[in-house]
Amino acid sequence: MEEMEEELKCPVCGSFFREPIILPCSHNICLACARNILVQTPDAESPQSSRASGSGVSDYDYLDLDKMSLYSEADSGYGSYGGFASAPTTPCQKSPNGVRVFPPAVPPPPPQHHLLPHPGSLLPIPRNSCITCPQCHRSLILDDRGLRGFPKNRVLEGVVDRYQQSKAAALKCQLCEKSPKEATVMCEQCDVFYCDPCRLRCHPPRGPLAKHRLVPPAQGRVSRRQSPRKTSTCTEHELENHSMYCVQCKMPVCYQCLEEGKHSTHEVKALGAMWKLHKGQLSQALNILSDRAKEAKEFLVQLRNMVQHIQENGVEFEACLVAQCDALIDALNRRKAQLLSRVNKEHEHKLKVVRDQIAHCTVKLRQTTGLMEYCLEVIKENDPSGFLQISDALIRRVHMTESQWGKGTLTPRMTSDFDLTLDSGPLLQTIHQLDFVQMKVPSPVPAAPILQLEECCTQNNSATLSWKQPPLSNVQVDGYILELDDGNGGQFREVYVGKETMCTVDGLHFNSTYKSRVKAFNTSGVGQYSKTLVMQTSETFSPFLSPPCISAGYTPCELKNLAPVLCVAWFTFDPSSAHPDIIFSNDNLTATCNSYDDRVVLGNTGFSRGIHYWELSVDRYDNHPDPAFGVARVDALKDVMLGKDDKAWAMTDGGISKGATVGVLLDLTRGTLMFLVNDEQQGPVAFEGMEGLFFPAISLNRNVQVTLHTTGTMVPLS
Repeated sequence: MEEMEEELKCPVCGSFFREPIILPCSHNICLACARNILVQTPDAESPQSSRASGSGVSDYDYLDLDKMSLYSEADSGYGSYGGFASAPTTPCQKSPNGVRVFPPAVPPPPPQHHLLPHPGSLLPIPRNSCITCPQCHRSLILDDRGLRGFPKNRVLEGVVDRYQQSKAAALKCQLCEKSPKEATVMCEQCDVFYCDPCRLRCHPPRGPLAKHRLVPPAQGRVSRRQSPRKTSTCTEHELENHSMYCVQCKMPVCYQCLEEGKHSTHEVKALGAMWKLHKGQLSQALNILSDRAKEAKEFLVQLRNMVQHIQENGVEFEACLVAQCDALIDALNRRKAQLLSRVNKEHEHKLKVVRDQIAHCTVKLRQTTGLMEYCLEVIKENDPSGFLQISDALIRRVHMTESQWGKGTLTPRMTSDFDLTLDSGPLLQTIHQLDFVQMKVPSPVPAAPILQLEECCTQNNSATLSWKQPPLSNVQVDGYILELDDGNGGQFREVYVGKETMCTVDGLHFNSTYKSRVKAFNTSGVGQYSKTLVMQTSETFSPFLSPPCISAGYTPCELKNLAPVLCVAWFTFDPSSAHPDIIFSNDNLTATCNSYDDRVVLGNTGFSRGIHYWELSVDRYDNHPDPAFGVARVDALKDVMLGKDDKAWAMTDGGISKGATVGVLLDLTRGTLMFLVNDEQQGPVAFEGMEGLFFPAISLNRNVQVTLHTTGTMVPLS
């Protein structure tokens, strides 16, 4: 009951209601709080002038104001208006409940009377006082009765009292001064809870108090709850209890109000009857609201489960993201090691080439230096003959050595620079572009639809089914598939595929039991079936069978078996499938034509099984118009005489005249079609081999009018 506590608190003071009164806008307010938020308007201004001028518009635009007069009979003597002069300059404040209220008006100086008012009486209400509802901000002008003109909400007062009593955890002694002890007894006469010390001190069992009845505290609480409440009295006549209810004014009234004639032109009903009626209406509304609350609770459970799933999915997704980034880092480290290996190989190769060249040049330079030193020493010798003996050889060696230091020998075989350049630009760009791909998660298949039983029905041989998605389902639905069996417990077959949530299936068998089910589908697949609904088509009955049936080949034994399945058809003409030149009247039972050419109209019920008979009367027959009567497929031609194509079967010449009655007998058990005119069979069986779905049909032109019989039709006696 803790959720109800806000309903029991005043919107002004924020405390539990004390002496609540009902404003015309149906909101409640404490009587004391109502006096505190009264606003006094200037004497020179009236609500009518404010409404006419429109200059004094308050903080709120009252778009839904009462359009009645300020002092009309229906609004109990007080009215509403859109604004007043003091409203714009009156600052607004917020109550503990968060709604804006007007502060109390500055009271005028009290009149100097030599007698003080009675302490329990209300102070007089200033003239031209108005009150603004703190919840809907509707302004009201008070009449001469002031706040006494508002009815007291005794029901709310009782609910607050019961709520406060039930909220008390333990009953405490009411006479303990400091820390109240737990009560042990309650005196029914004193209506006071006592602890043992206070009972001995304040309620001794002697003298007049000895006759008082002491009961346990729990029993005393129950007796308090069961004590009679104050009954609501009339606001006009405070000594009169409400006894009747005015339907126009929507308020209880007393007998004196009725005698004064204030509600003489209104509908007045007994208070008890209206009390039961409104209780029933409130119970029905509460049932609907209870269903919504149940759906809301289920939705909250779904949201709480969603919070848990979000947390679990968040942890899982974060771990997946870290793993993916770590995998990228590992791949980058592996590639880094590969690139460093290539750099090291290049480094070693360059060092080896340079070192080999250094060693080779060093040896060559040492040989060249030795040769140069030797040649210098030979030049120092003074023996010409000896010098000439070796000079040619030395000259050749010097030239040869010099040639060995030729082009390329003194050029480095390897450069010191590394020719490798790492192309990291595309990779850095890819890293910067690394982001989440918002991929649409495939939606689940739809849930099983719910059949709306209150909208499912059968009429004749047609069945209408309605369904809806579960209230908490947010899965996208692309369409529905409706399936019916064959009426004999056979396999289901699809009869409708589409987006609509209601479907009417025509052409079913009479007196048959069909099972139906529906399922939803979307791009992800097909959902589960709904619950199976069993529907019964209209029952058939046996009209009196006549000798024409015997002359058509029915034996008495066959007639006995035929009677339970022969049905008199009930249908009307179908304007939706008829030719536009056909004119209908008499609730689509009478048809004529405004064209001289033949035009076809079908019935709105098709037959595929059983035996069916219907009659039509010829109301007008001028200049031999040649009407045709029979049956047709649903796609028969509508602008030629019935029977001229291969989708219609009809009688075109049977001695028809004005006032004639034409009967059509369709036997789908034997596949025959025969006709009667004025209770006489027209020849033998007209057509045989009739199979499939057939609709009653006629063709007319301008000179003929026919009416379909819907009740009392029987296969006539000869």
